[in-house]
Order: sequence, then C-alpha cells, then structure tokens
Amino acid sequence: MEQKPPTATITAANLAQRDGLPFEDTRDFEDADRGFLGALEPCVVTAADGRVVWDNDSYGFLAGDTPDSVHPSLWRQSQLCAKQGVYEVVPGIYQVRGLDLSNISFIEGDTGVIVIDPLVSTETAAAALTLYRTHRGDRPVVAVIYTHSHVDHFGGVLGVTSQADVDAGKVAVIAPEGFTEHAVQENVYAGTAMARRASYMYGAVLARGPQGQVGCGLGQTPSLGEVALIVPTLDITQTGQTHTVDGVEIEFQMAPGTEAPAEMHFYFPKFRALCMAENATHNLHNLLTLRGALVRDPHGWAGYLTEAIDAFSDRTDVVFASHHWPTWGRDNIVEYLSVQRDLYAYLHDQTLRQLNQGFTGIEIAEAFQMPPALERAWHTHGYYGSVSHNVKAVYQRYMGWFDGNPGRLWQHPPQALGPRYVAAIGGIDRVVELAKSAFDDGDYRWAATLLDHAIFTDENHPGARELYGDTLEQLAYGAENAVWRNFFLSGATELRDGNFGTPTQTASPSLMSQLTPEQIFDMLAININGPRSWDLDLTIDVTFVDLGADYRLTLRNGVLVHRQVSADPATATATVTFATKLRLLAFAAGDRESPGVEFTGDAEALPTLLGALDRPDPGFAIITP
Repeated sequence: MEQKPPTATITAANLAQRDGLPFEDTRDFEDADRGFLGALEPCVVTAADGRVVWDNDSYGFLAGDTPDSVHPSLWRQSQLCAKQGVYEVVPGIYQVRGLDLSNISFIEGDTGVIVIDPLVSTETAAAALTLYRTHRGDRPVVAVIYTHSHVDHFGGVLGVTSQADVDAGKVAVIAPEGFTEHAVQENVYAGTAMARRASYMYGAVLARGPQGQVGCGLGQTPSLGEVALIVPTLDITQTGQTHTVDGVEIEFQMAPGTEAPAEMHFYFPKFRALCMAENATHNLHNLLTLRGALVRDPHGWAGYLTEAIDAFSDRTDVVFASHHWPTWGRDNIVEYLSVQRDLYAYLHDQTLRQLNQGFTGIEIAEAFQMPPALERAWHTHGYYGSVSHNVKAVYQRYMGWFDGNPGRLWQHPPQALGPRYVAAIGGIDRVVELAKSAFDDGDYRWAATLLDHAIFTDENHPGARELYGDTLEQLAYGAENAVWRNFFLSGATELRDGNFGTPTQTASPSLMSQLTPEQIFDMLAININGPRSWDLDLTIDVTFVDLGADYRLTLRNGVLVHRQVSADPATATATVTFATKLRLLAFAAGDRESPGVEFTGDAEALPTLLGALDRPDPGFAIITP
C-alpha cells in the first residue's frame, strides 16, 4: 500500500530538532572524510549467482537536504554512515567503510596484512580486500583478528582467507576467549527468533528512501551474502597479553560482557593506534538489542573504557573501531572515550538510583534525562541504542520483567487482553474512532496502544489495520533512533502488505559446522515439544568414532539430557564421525537415509525422538496475533 507523508505534528517536531541541535559542528564529517583514498564504483556487490548482496548506491538520496519524514539528527548520522571507500587511518593502517554494516581494517606488517573484522559476508569482505589492494598493493593476508562474537565481525572471513590457508599455518586467526562458543550460541540457539526480529530492526525489506529505511545508526544495513566462520587458532585470555604478528606487536585488553559476551580491545605500539572493537562508537549502543540478546553490563562496559583510557591514552594518537570513523589527537581521544564511558555509567547508576526509590523501568525510562554535557556530544545520541530501551534493559538486568505491582503479576496475554479492552471501550469501531481522534491530535503513542488492542481482537478489521499502519509510519518519521524507525516502518509494512518472514538467516552451514557435539544435543533439546513427549522414555547412544567420544541421550519427562555414555544398554545407537556431525541434524530434519550415520537397535527410537521435535518458525507473527 502507498506510504503517507508526514503529518503537520511530525513536520513541526522535526523542524524544532533542526533548530535545536548543533548542526554547525561539522567535525564528524571532516573526520569521516579524512584519509580518503578511493571509493568502490559502483558500490554494488553481487554473489556468484548474480544476486545483489550489497548496494550502498541505493543510499544516494542521502546527499539531499533533510526531508520532513526523517529526524534531522538521524539523517545526519545516515549521511556519515553511508560514506564508503578505503581510508588511511595512519600510514600502515587502513579501513574500508561503507561496504557492510561494519568496518574492515587492514594493518600492514613486514610481509603482508592483518585483517580486523571481515564484515558480515564473504562477498563484501572480498570486495573490500580488493579495494584495499587496488590502492595499497597485493599484500597477502597473514592474520585475521575477530574483535568480538557478533556476525558482522567474522561472517565474511572466507572473503579474505581460506580454511586451507589457516590449516596450513599461513594465516593466524585471533579472537577473545570464548569467541566460538558465543558466536555459535547467539546465531543458533535463539537464531530463528533473533533473525525474524532482526528483519524488523534493520528494515531488511523496506524501500530505501526518505519515507523508508535510511540506515540503522550503527551503519546502513547488514549485507545479504554468505556467512562463514573459521575457528580461531589463537585465543586471547588476559589483559596485557602481547603477540607479534608479521613484525607488528599487538597488546590486548580483555572486555568480556560488554557489547558482546566475548570482546577485546587492542593497541598497536608501532602505529600509536588503539582499536576499541565496538565499545566506543559514534552513537549510544544497545544494552539490550531489540532483535534479542543477553542484557549487557553497562557498569562493566564503563569500567573497561576507564581501563583503556588509563592504559593507552598517553601513547595513542588515533582511536578507531569496527563501526564509524576514527578520532585523532590525544585530547580528543581522552574526551571521546571519557564521554562514552560516562554515557554507560550514567545510564547504569541513575537507573539503579531510581529503581531503589521504587520507580519501575518504564517510569524511569519516561522521565530519564541525560546531562547537558552528554547531550551536546553527537556521539552519545541514540541512533542504535536508545536511552528509553537501555534504561529498561538496566532495570531488567537487576530486577527482571516484573515491576513488583501484584496487579501486573498475572496479566492476560495480548490475544486475551485485546478483546477485553475493546469490549470495555465499547467495541472495535469505537476503539478505532478513539484512535483516529488521537492520531488527529498527534498522540501517536496512544493511538498505537489502542490499535494494538484492536488488531489483537480482529486482525482483519480494515479500519484498524489501515490506521495502525499510518500511526506506526508517523512514529517512524519522528524517531531519532534508526532501529525504532525500522521497527515502526516494518510493522506498518506487514500490516499493509502481509508477513514478509525472515529475509536472512545467520545460521549458515559454515556456522553450523562449528557446533560441538554438546551444542548439537542442546539444539535438539531446545526443539523438544515438552507436552508431546511427557510420556516418552528413550535412551540413544551417539558415538563419534573419530573423536573416540560416546554420548548418551535420554528423553524423559519432556527433557532431553546428554552426558558421557554409561555402561547400561541403550535403546538404540547412532555412529557418526565428527567431520560429518551435521548428518545428525539431517536425521533430526527427517532424512532417514542421510549418509554418514549408522543406526542400530530399536528402529522406532529415532523416529520417536524426531517426532518430539518442533520446527522453528521463521515467519512467526509480530505485529498481529
């Protein structure tokens, strides 16, 4: 359905923001352009089958003046993030920006190049490496560093090296301790649900343009190519650990439990350069990303930034990260890192202060104000994380979902609550009438609340559905936070055009191949339909012949448990090699003839186990019942 223009309410609100923000400060544009060597022309990357996996040129509209349909601060951020090309950070350190959600960095050694964070997908990483080599020569890759365990920092590894070169010792792969475990868990255990919600978060199906997706604050959007993983050959386990790679000394600082469960910073003495991974970028980051994740620790995050300032600032001339643009000069670096530190510390401390006064998460978030000094800095604005949802994340971290009010302890779920509200108000037509009045008054939040109940009463009511889409669209136009904008617009899109499913899945074959036996069994356990298997009592032994490892699976009381095999006889036995371990998942998917698995014993044991498994739904409803 056709999009609607911004209303007078949103136009006036965005105009007020233009008048109230320091747009005369253009230092970020100067820093984002500094060291530019050349761009990728055209900036479109395709897969082997011709499918477009990256199109930065689709953001060409950002060169225009700020439209009324985009918050002016977000428009500015998107203009900065859409800049693309290869840039010299300092002689010997180069970044390619604007070829994916994240940056890829190249550190020149004695004979080759060290790659930091090879983007989301094989195709964009390969294009970035080619662009770098076009301007700096055909240097071989000698090492890859993953700063942390999110897919936009490792997924494109096969675009810069190969498993064969890593196995042959030609290329080292360096990562923080726990990297592989967390990388696999995040993208597999809750991967289906996260991917579905990420399609809202990043606006995966939204048209690019002033009334559509303009970016996501951290970058423009993730690429859509092949996601892979090569397991690290060197784990960094402690702060102060140093390694020399191709003549380049690297000093590491551990930062676990910050923006990712496994994360690290590192310093290059030769270049007087500090890499802050994703813990100091030019925005307020997420403490709980809206796609879903574990709640992050802002207190620890702030502490690691303080540690980095104390350890490195006196010997650092430039700070760079895996998103956005660098910061040069000691005084600027100390100010930048200190303000970033204060940002997360203030969110943490002030939320705790107020929750101890009895305020709930939603109450704290609604009234929360940042100090003027933090508000004045562009890099503290909530383009990706927001003060509102970060405050609620801090509350959740310490207090959980329940706010202590017994009237909210056992509320009806939306599909039961909606009809009750609608009936109390006087029927769905009356609810839509009230919502239309709220819409006309510019009270889009109240309109959305009313229409949410209406949709969960009758999702096909044409008046409710159309007005709800219009309401979410206006909320999007006024949002400074790119993720909020994308959520609102994605919800409007599904109300108007239907469920668009999950365009991309990060649980790729390459990533799945890194599952340990224990993680494979965990995957099976997660998908057991408990009620359907209450009365089952199964025992299956699984032998990985090349590992010499034997596991026993037991399914009782709806719980699948794995442990080292015992001497008691099993109902059935499956034998597989570790190299072909994914055949077990093929069995789980119903492929009884999958080669690589030998099965003996009770012929019904495995079909019975398979019958207890549910299949994840990548198209589950979000905006509708």
